[in-house]
Amino acid sequence: MDKTALIAIGAAVVAVAGLGTVGYMALVGGGDRFDPCRTTKIAGGAAEIGGPFTLVSQTGETVTEADVLDKPALVYFGYTFCPDVCPLDTVRNADAVDLLSGMGHDVRPVFISVDPGRDTPEVLADFTSNIHDGMIGLTGSEEQVDAAIAAYKAYARINEGDPDYYLVDHSTFTYLMLPEHGFVEFFRRDATAEDIATRTACFLDAA
Repeated sequence: MDKTALIAIGAAVVAVAGLGTVGYMALVGGGDRFDPCRTTKIAGGAAEIGGPFTLVSQTGETVTEADVLDKPALVYFGYTFCPDVCPLDTVRNADAVDLLSGMGHDVRPVFISVDPGRDTPEVLADFTSNIHDGMIGLTGSEEQVDAAIAAYKAYARINEGDPDYYLVDHSTFTYLMLPEHGFVEFFRRDATAEDIATRTACFLDAA
């Protein structure tokens, strides 16, 4: 699943790994306040990721990105029937949010479903309440969800099969979004809660 997702997103996201701050700044030219915090590079620039969306929250309210991303957020695309990856990633993100709270930073965990057929607001409410009190779950029509997936250059493909028990292939990146800056960084599955908290704090302190 991760291999497929990486191929799908590869045109937009290029990792810059194993470089120190000096080497990275030399590579991308430096110049913005977040340079010391970045460990990734986006082909075409960070503005290529993110954008407007209209979705439905776990409380049944129609919301836009202005409602959800009004404070720093860790955004993840997944689905509640996911047998392994999504629960692990969302719990890790929730742990990172709690670590950030201890550092004095208020960050919101956001879960956007790539399975609108099964992930109703009621299903999302149960899922998010079991992960983190502050987590926002988002779903919507197929068209609304597809638009959000496209905006974030994410990937999702439903595997045909039993209508109740099918699986969904999807990308597993977590996106760091900041008010007034939009997308600034992404985190892979191998990032720990401590990694995400430390790197997110760097961006928040620099913002």
